[in-house]
Amino acid sequence: MKETNLIALRKDIECLLEYVPWLTKKRGSDVSQVYNENNLSASSVPFPVYDSTLLSFVNEASASGLMDSNYVYVYSELGIRDVEGERQAIKNATVKDGAVLCGILSKYVMGGMRKGAVWTAGVNEGIFLDVLLKMKSLLEIWDAPLA
Repeated sequence: MKETNLIALRKDIECLLEYVPWLTKKRGSDVSQVYNENNLSASSVPFPVYDSTLLSFVNEASASGLMDSNYVYVYSELGIRDVEGERQAIKNATVKDGAVLCGILSKYVMGGMRKGAVWTAGVNEGIFLDVLLKMKSLLEIWDAPLA
């Protein structure tokens, strides 16, 4: 597993921390709706419409240095198979485990680009929030306090 220095990625993390209040508020709730107005014909396919704040978060996260396209390797290496495994990995992460936190974040951000329900699960299950709060706490221990 490659080493990821969270301290070097501090600015990217700080930008995403602006979403913590929103992620806290939306944890456990649905952040998408199915667009299926009455004027759609019976042959039309309904499609999801995502909360604009979620889309802003995903855009900022995907443009950050926190993304790891090899996130599957992190899951394989740690044997993470479900949300509980992700939560445990987040909880146990140390400052040396930046790759683990980035891998989990990447799974939800990048995976959602192929299957949008993954973004909703990241908010609903609190994975986005848990990863960001863990990154924040690790940076505060090893670097300087964050705003």
